[in-house]
Amino acid sequence: MVAKKIAYSRLRSSAIGLSACAALFSLAAAQNPPENREGIPAAYTGPANAVAAIVNDTVITTFDVQQRMRLMLATSGGRITPQMLPQLQRQALKDLVEEQLKIQESKNFDLTPDNDEIQGELNQMAQRTGLSAEQFSDVLKQEGVSPETLKSQIAASIVWPRLVQGRYGKRVRVDEDEINSTLERLRADATQEQILISEICIPVPSPDQVQAYYEGGMQLLEQMRKGVPFAVIAQQFSACTTAASGGDMGWMRAGELPEDLDTAVRELPVGAVTNPILSDNAFMILAIRDRREAVKQGEKTWTFAFASTPLSTGRAAGRASLEKLKTAEACVGGRTLRADLGAGVDVAVVENATLSSVDERFRPALENLSRGDLSEIIEADDSLFILYACEVDEGLGIPSRDAIEDRLYSRQLERIAQQYLRDVERKSTVDIRLKSAPNAAEGRQSAANSG
Repeated sequence: MVAKKIAYSRLRSSAIGLSACAALFSLAAAQNPPENREGIPAAYTGPANAVAAIVNDTVITTFDVQQRMRLMLATSGGRITPQMLPQLQRQALKDLVEEQLKIQESKNFDLTPDNDEIQGELNQMAQRTGLSAEQFSDVLKQEGVSPETLKSQIAASIVWPRLVQGRYGKRVRVDEDEINSTLERLRADATQEQILISEICIPVPSPDQVQAYYEGGMQLLEQMRKGVPFAVIAQQFSACTTAASGGDMGWMRAGELPEDLDTAVRELPVGAVTNPILSDNAFMILAIRDRREAVKQGEKTWTFAFASTPLSTGRAAGRASLEKLKTAEACVGGRTLRADLGAGVDVAVVENATLSSVDERFRPALENLSRGDLSEIIEADDSLFILYACEVDEGLGIPSRDAIEDRLYSRQLERIAQQYLRDVERKSTVDIRLKSAPNAAEGRQSAANSG
């Protein structure tokens, strides 16, 4: 009950913003022509001036846009200023158009979200606010937001990554040289400080729109200067997957970011925010939330596979069998091997072992192994042994190769997803009919000129 009261209090603080939203929306709707049904699908029987956009044969109404704005205001805790409402309207309409494009394209490939999946996402969102799903739904209704508005947003967020992964996932290749160069850069920077960073990503659809999107990013910075928290703006305007957590990227070591972004954050103090930086066809805005000194090097650890066979197998035959370990892909678990090592050969994997925790007879063989190295044959207890280094953690807190590969893979796939969406948009018919309302400053200037 306490959590519910807190949530109600937080969301009710957006009442002024919701009123402003309604007033803004009335102004924007009033700017539409009274009745022009040209291009409106026959299936839509509502008033023409309530059409905000048409995406192929699907109508997005002004009510849809108003609902999305109410949702954005409610989830911001009322911390969006009236000056941001015109930009909020543009973002709401842009999001709705893109969601329709994603859903329509997914349907072309027979991909539709499961209702249980959507409800599961809703339940998780409710849990993050400390409410049950029913309480969360009640809070939205109190703010005039239909739960269907949120479900539509969730549906697109489920099917689109699945479509992109299915169509392009296998085409993404993370080069070993790229992983190695990232690791080398991290090792070189391992003794440097760590930075707690948040991000806002603003994809740029085409080169001729760079200036316009840069100015849009500067408008977001202006709202931060007026007191709107970075996290709130990230939740509403960022295209990164970190938007749901307010843009939180966590602690990053110097060198983990792309070079242009890394250079910018190194030079800024805690509390500073970068200007929009064009990187990989998107403007990035980074906030420096904290810094901490580099951790001291800890104890080195190995994740390694080892194989053994009885000495009675014979040294030559035993060696031939054990040396197959390097190509058997034993590091994935040791039970399902790509290559049969032969009868009487046992394989196991030891994770994150320090040198002192390993049998002293195997320490000399393990100590000098780097990732991908195979040891010499070791004879002990009437058996032959061999070790293969899967991963080596130098105790510097550097992410594993798998973690780096996943991060590089995600970046590449996200760029592909953005390009794919632009391609879908180009081959679609998108008719934007809702006119942008002026912001407060423009409105005052217009009134002054008319007087």
